[in-house]
Formats: sequence, C-alpha cells, structure tokens
Amino acid sequence: MSATGAPSLRHDARSSRSTVARRLLAGYVLVLLALALTVGWSVVGLRAAASDAELLRAGYVPLLLRIGEALAEQNVFNAQLNDVTAAKNPLAVREWIETSRRTRPFTFGQIRDAVDRGLGHSTDPEALALRADVLREASAIERSFPEANERYALLFRALASGDRDGSDRLRDELVKREADSALRLRAVKARVEEQMDKLTGLARSRELRSMQLLVGSALLAFVVGVATTLHARRVLAPLSQVTARANAVARGDLTPREVIATNDELGELATTFEGMVAAIERARAELVHAERLAAVGKMAAHVTHEIRNPLSAIGLNVDLLEEEIGPELIDREAGQLLQAIKAEVDRLSRIAEQYLSIARRPRPRLEVERVEDLALELVQFVRPELERANVAIVLEVGDGLPELWIDEAQLRQALVNLLRNAREAMPSGGEVALRVLRAVGGGVDLVVDDRGSGIADDARGSIFDPFFTTKARGTGLGLAITREIVEAHGGAIACEAREGGGTRFVVHLPERDAPAEQLSGQRAISVPERA
Repeated sequence: MSATGAPSLRHDARSSRSTVARRLLAGYVLVLLALALTVGWSVVGLRAAASDAELLRAGYVPLLLRIGEALAEQNVFNAQLNDVTAAKNPLAVREWIETSRRTRPFTFGQIRDAVDRGLGHSTDPEALALRADVLREASAIERSFPEANERYALLFRALASGDRDGSDRLRDELVKREADSALRLRAVKARVEEQMDKLTGLARSRELRSMQLLVGSALLAFVVGVATTLHARRVLAPLSQVTARANAVARGDLTPREVIATNDELGELATTFEGMVAAIERARAELVHAERLAAVGKMAAHVTHEIRNPLSAIGLNVDLLEEEIGPELIDREAGQLLQAIKAEVDRLSRIAEQYLSIARRPRPRLEVERVEDLALELVQFVRPELERANVAIVLEVGDGLPELWIDEAQLRQALVNLLRNAREAMPSGGEVALRVLRAVGGGVDLVVDDRGSGIADDARGSIFDPFFTTKARGTGLGLAITREIVEAHGGAIACEAREGGGTRFVVHLPERDAPAEQLSGQRAISVPERA
C-alpha cells in the first residue's frame, strides 16, 4: 500500500467509528424518541377515546333507546294478543291491536333512522357490522307484517263468529310469530349492549394504560439517568484499564489481557496499546528464541570441531579392528562390543547433525510438487523401519489436492521426524496414520496420528522449544527442527490430544503463489505440467 493510502484508511476508520460524543448524543436522542412516542401514543389514544365517546353518545345510546321502545311495545302487543280470546270486550281489544299494528312500521322506521344517523358514518368495523345486523333483523321483522295480516283477519272473523277452537289456534300461531319478533329484538338489543360494554371497557383500559404510561415515563427517566451514569463509566473504563495496564507493563508484566471492546477513541487506544504489548512480547520471545539458536550454533560449531573428527577416527578404527578380528570372531563377545561401539558412534553423529541442522537454518529451495507423491514415497521409505518396531503405517490421501511450492528434502525430514516420534511413542507396537487432506480455506493438511500414551497438557505447549524433550535419551531438537521447516514454508504445526488416546500432529501448508526470490534468480523454476 502506498504512503498516501494509509492516512486515508485511518481517516475512514475514524469517521466510521462511534465516538464518545456520538454515543452520548445517541442516548439523548433515544430519550427524546421515547418521549415523542409517549406523547404520540397519548394523542392517538385521546382521539380514539373521543371517537368512541361520540359513537357511544350519538350512535349506540339512541339506537338502544329505540330498540328498547320497540321491544316494550312488542311485549305489550304480545300480552294483549295472548288474552284476545278471553277478553270480555273483543272489539276493544281488536281496535287496540289494529292501532298497534299500524304504528309498528313507524317504530321500526325510527330504528332505521337511529342506525343511519349514529352508525352510518362510522369507520369502526364492529360498528358497521352491528349496523348491518340491526338493519337485517329489522327488515326480517317488517317482512313478517304483511304475511300476518291475513292471519289477523281470520282471527277476528273467528272471534266474531264465536269459533272458539279456530280463534285459539289462530291466536297461538300469531303469538308464536310475535314472540319470534320479540326474540329478534332482544338479540339486537343484547348485541348493542354488548358493544356499548365493550366500548366502556376499552375506555377504562385506555385510562389505565395512560396511567401506566405516565408511571412508565417517570421510571424511564430514572432508568435513563442511571443508564447514562453507567454508560459514562463504561465509556471511560478502557482509559482506567490502559492506565493500569501501562503500570503493569512498566513492571515487566507482558501477559496478554482481554481488551474491553468499545467502538470509540478509548477502545481504539486500549486495543492499540494491547497490540503494542503483544508485539513487544512476540519480539522478546523471538529474541529469546534467536539467542537460543545462536547458542546452539556456537555449540554446534564446537561439537563439529571437537567431536565429529574424533568420532570419525573412532568409527574408522572400529572398522579396522573389525577387519582384524575377522568374520570368524565377529559373533563372539568382542564382535558384540564393536557393534555396540559403532551404534553409539552413529548416535553421537546423528546428535551432532541435529545440532548442525538447527544452527544452519537453511532457507528452503521451493519447487512445485505434489505433496501426496512425497507422502507415498516417504511411507514406502519408513515402512521397513516401522515394521521392525511392530508399528503399522496407514496412508490416507484426500481428493482434489493442489500442487504446492515446497522443498521436498526439508519437508521429508520434517515428516520423518514426526513418524519416528510416533514410533517411539508406541514401544509395544501399534498403528500410525498419515493423512494428506485438502485444508479448509486452501492448502494441504498433513496429519500424523499415533496410538501412544500421549503428551501431558502442561508439556504440549513446550514440545517445539529447542532442548525440550519428554524422552529419557532425547535431544529435544527433532520437533524444533520440524517447526523451523514448516514455518519456513509459510505453514504452521500444531499438536493436540487424539480422541481415544495418543497424539495428533497437524502440519498446514498454505497454497500460495511462486516466491519472488525463486523467480528473480538466474534460473527460473519451471512448473511441470501434470495430468
């Protein structure tokens, strides 16, 4: 990135973060919004209450009065009709019934007028539904009037002729008709009363809700005050944490600490300071590691000068002594002693080579290779050695593996170290598995599983350090060399407990482009085409 691009990115980051002032302003805006919602709900509630009160006053109350009058008239009419056959003066009763029948259309007309005036302009769905029900029931009752005229005429003729049975039968039929009309009116009246009760209950509910809202507004103001105080303390918490952290760092405490995540200037300061402490810790760890390797390098040079030449002389003299003894005496005690001497000389030579390997730290010469081919050749190479220790090896290769830039010799050495560690972890024999899998996100994972006794949790974090070993005769350099090789390839190595017992080493090799130093030399590396 160019020098001019970095300030631009920092400016964008500052403009997108939430500053302390913005966060406090957001708190006040939140309070204003809450108050606005409270006032708005109150206005809406008052308008709804006024609308309901007007509907109750101009609609339901007059309608209920008209229906009550019609129902009272209907009840009186039904009583007179029920006693018409037993009346002492049937003519007078007939005149009263005829008069009532003529006034009933006027009564139902008043009901229609009350419905239209009170509910005709309402937007309440329930009021409109009630209006339709009232009009439907009134029309049904009115339609029954013309049908009953003939029956009333027959009743009055039967009364005039003295037909007792006929008049009783016609009276009962007409009483049933009028009782049905009364039932309809009662149902309509009950519906209106129910709607009025509902409006009254809704008004009481609105009143209670308004009181609760007022109490809630007071509580909200208190809560907002407390929350603002706590928010201010939380906003300033990273500042006190950075101060305490700075004092701890000044005392030499570089232990990683969790940062209070806040998206403001103070949070950025805390995050930046903790990142600086982590960088100091990494630099110190790398310095310690480099000092260790420098000490190993000096030791390796001394070992090379002081030990390898005598070892070579001892090995040569052992070979000469073996020739002097001759094959006929090689199986005797002297021959066994010579073999033991040669074995120890070889072991000391390998130790010297390990010291030299970790001291040199050679840069890998990368070429495009198929990791699965390397794994197959390696398994064939180490299989005899493992079988002599009663250890079986299983190779598993995944599909769609990419070609990687690797140093075949160094990577082979790293895998040999892991497989030999797996063999040594199973002194009584067992099975070791090498899996070559496509890694999530790209690259290849090399997984080595053994079924040994495992590694203690407190020791697992140090096994890659130079000279750290859990073996009685180990040098503690094999895994350190392995890590150096893997990291030189841009990868990473991890050790974890295997489910079911044993240890698992996972080597991740990333998929990357050709290194610049490989392509800028005198001889460019050609990438072979593979099927």
